[in-house]
Amino acid sequence: MDCGAVGKNVDGQDKPGHDGARGWGLRILSALALSFILVIIGFVGWVYSLGPLPLDEARRVSTTVVDRNGKLLRAYAMADGRWRLPVEATANVDPTYLKLLFAYEDQRFQTHDGIDPLALGRAALQLSTRGHIVSGGSTISMQLARLMEPRRQRSLYAKLHQIVRAIELERALSKDEILNLYLALAPYGGNLEGIRAASIAYLGKEPKRLSLAEAALLVALPQSPETRRLDRYPEAARIARDRVLDRMVEEHVVSADDARQAKATPVPKLRKPMPILAPHASDSALATVKDAPVIKLTLDSGLQKVLEPLARDRAIALGPNVSVGIIVVDNESGDVLARVGSADYFDESRAGQVDMTRAIRSPGSTLKPFIYGLAFEDGFVHPDSLIDDRPVRFGSYAPENFDMTFQGTVPVKKALQLSLNVPAIVLLDRVGSSRLASRLRQAGGNLILPKDEAPGLAMGLGGVGVTLQDLAQLYAGFARLGSTKPLREIMTAEDDREPLRLLDPVAAWQVGNVLLGTPPPENAAHNRIAFKTGTSYGYRDAWSVGFDGRMTIGVWVGRPDGAPVPGLIGRVAAAPILFDAFARTGKTLVPLPKPPKGTLVAGNAKLPLPLRRFRPVGDLVRTGGEQALHIQFPLNGSRIDVDRSGGAEAAAMPIKVAGGVLPMTVMVNGTALGEIDGRRRRLIDPPGPGFARLTVIDATGAADTVVIRIQ
Repeated sequence: MDCGAVGKNVDGQDKPGHDGARGWGLRILSALALSFILVIIGFVGWVYSLGPLPLDEARRVSTTVVDRNGKLLRAYAMADGRWRLPVEATANVDPTYLKLLFAYEDQRFQTHDGIDPLALGRAALQLSTRGHIVSGGSTISMQLARLMEPRRQRSLYAKLHQIVRAIELERALSKDEILNLYLALAPYGGNLEGIRAASIAYLGKEPKRLSLAEAALLVALPQSPETRRLDRYPEAARIARDRVLDRMVEEHVVSADDARQAKATPVPKLRKPMPILAPHASDSALATVKDAPVIKLTLDSGLQKVLEPLARDRAIALGPNVSVGIIVVDNESGDVLARVGSADYFDESRAGQVDMTRAIRSPGSTLKPFIYGLAFEDGFVHPDSLIDDRPVRFGSYAPENFDMTFQGTVPVKKALQLSLNVPAIVLLDRVGSSRLASRLRQAGGNLILPKDEAPGLAMGLGGVGVTLQDLAQLYAGFARLGSTKPLREIMTAEDDREPLRLLDPVAAWQVGNVLLGTPPPENAAHNRIAFKTGTSYGYRDAWSVGFDGRMTIGVWVGRPDGAPVPGLIGRVAAAPILFDAFARTGKTLVPLPKPPKGTLVAGNAKLPLPLRRFRPVGDLVRTGGEQALHIQFPLNGSRIDVDRSGGAEAAAMPIKVAGGVLPMTVMVNGTALGEIDGRRRRLIDPPGPGFARLTVIDATGAADTVVIRIQ
């Protein structure tokens, strides 16, 4: 047979055979390949149509305000009313909960790439054998995808959507970030989202330390959050919790004994309110810091927690419509450690939402220590100098004491401790009202005067407006030996606050030492807290501000509407709260600083003659028509170049005066350096570089002061 005739019919034409079948096979394969390609293209197009992951929306959380240690003070619900608090698993969540979560929801979370084939295979087998979905096989990443883009019905399409999104999540985020997002978004019924919101609302605490029963409960609730709400269906929640515990025993995650004890624990049946601690400080911070999920304050939540009940209880005891404000400041840093703006934030009868630590009120006698401080700084009085408390008149103004009596001649320190009005006004007349106002403003005290009115003598008794927080800042300057630190309440990455000058160190120490001897309230220890009280005109404001070596506490008591409260006195109403506040800090009182170098510590008999008794300018007695005391050298405002290379004698600076009555005492920055000689001259060792206040006092108490700059 001719081999060339194979595959030909009798007419020489090709007959059908293997080549035709091969053609059909190729066409089928081509169709399948094209279909596969089209499916792939369609799938890719579908994935692309999903758009980017909605991570920005998922990361939106309730604004939370925390204290200096990160403890929650207050949270604010989101715009739609949901509570969703930020979570960091490693820092905010008990490891027991995480262990149960992984064992119950996603055993291979740390190793898979978004999907767990074993879990999906188990879910598919259960679906085929039972005819309905028993378990979804979803990983935590897939559950997070569902929470980010919720779908009501469970279907294969929805599962495919979750798988794609889970893979995208794994590529975009780390495992810790995925876990943190899941823990923030997991539903717990109602408007609660996330483990922190649920733990606080149901258990009354952060999820940082959970019992086994609590951890199992929090694992169980998100499976069916609305039908297991503790405030509505506690029995269903208990059954679900016990089911989690049984599963953990089966998988040898917990022991049977531990599970049995956990099951015996009843589940909570009520939802607790979200914490609202330091509400005034939180509101202020929220208004100041925009679009920040977490705002960190300098407050100490533990201290805040004990002072708020103190303010509430004392306000109730003092009568209706009375409020209380308390502020605590760290002396060294100027950080606000506690701020109680009112007796009760939600009490409308006491105007609870008005922050009385920031309200401008009349300070009563609380500015007197600063008058004495300037007098000590100028060097014309000493704490042990004698001063007269007797009727006096300044034009039409005649100050009187609170009890309408006069004490006669008293030591200056006693005049301050007893808060006598006349000595304070006499010293203010000598110091100068404008100078006092200027110095307080320089140190951070924002004094408010009536429009177009200049500072006058009345400001020494409360004729000016000031806030409690400004008073606390100023009083902290005594403990800091003359410098104040602007208050800080919101933590920032950088702290560029600079100290502000209040007084010379010696004068500041002298004031603090005098206030330490102020008679304390009944049953309180003596010489433990340096403090001052004040009562405004008409019994509208009662004040008490005190300090030790560590902190300064200010207390205000009164009606926010400014109405008088008969019998409202600082010593009776505010001082006991001050001492109780120090006691509730739980800290041992720290002694005040030691006297600075050069401080004159002496009784009246050992003081230089001009300092033994203060006489107002109008009372000075002169003989032979003496000229007024005047420092001729150095001139006020001059710069003095000091060359210390030749030794102390070569560097000595001469003081020359004219007029006045001998003997005369020279003081530099409040420290006595000796007496002027008969030629009205003296050489002194100049102080270190910087500004220095030089005062000369004669035998009658007359004084002249210049401020120079040593270079």
